[in-house]
Amino acid sequence: MKKIIQALPGYRVNEYLLVLSPPEDLWHKITKVKEDFANTYKSDNARWGRPHIALVKFVQYELMESKLIQRLKTVAMGAPAFKLELKDFGSFPSHTIYINVLSKIPIQNLVKEIRTYSQRLMKLDEENKPHFMSEPHLIIARKLVPWQYEKAWFEYSNRHFTGRFIADAMLLLKRPFGEKAYQIAARFEFQNLPVMTKQGELF
Repeated sequence: MKKIIQALPGYRVNEYLLVLSPPEDLWHKITKVKEDFANTYKSDNARWGRPHIALVKFVQYELMESKLIQRLKTVAMGAPAFKLELKDFGSFPSHTIYINVLSKIPIQNLVKEIRTYSQRLMKLDEENKPHFMSEPHLIIARKLVPWQYEKAWFEYSNRHFTGRFIADAMLLLKRPFGEKAYQIAARFEFQNLPVMTKQGELF
């Protein structure tokens, strides 16, 4: 169920998603898996979502966006690029099937950095706090009804998938609250610069 957002009159609220996005060739390979799933199990949800690994999900006033982008840019400046390994499928019973992410530690470290430096800017109010992803995964289909989940998991628990890529940037996606399609708001390259540079940027 969607939360009710008590927005201040005249101020626009967006839903934001900070993600790692696979490169084009792997993106197409995953999209093909999602489309096959959508066709076989009549799941529109699988068809619509872009392949990504979510880091944080939050809602916020649009007027906070430029400040937030500056802060995330600073976090990315200090973050190193890292190798990501994807293998086979996992599930959250009884509603979601995803591709397993084997390289969890570098993602969890990145999420920790984002939480430390950006959490305050991502919190709309007491009811709407950011949701940080502690268990990285790449969703194939979610919001499945029981028959879809049971049939699909019976098949996908025995299927294989492999993929790897270097995560060298993160994307901030946004959409007006309640709408379907996300747009790219900003891209942040990981530059692995010394912490002192980052500290200077932050304070």
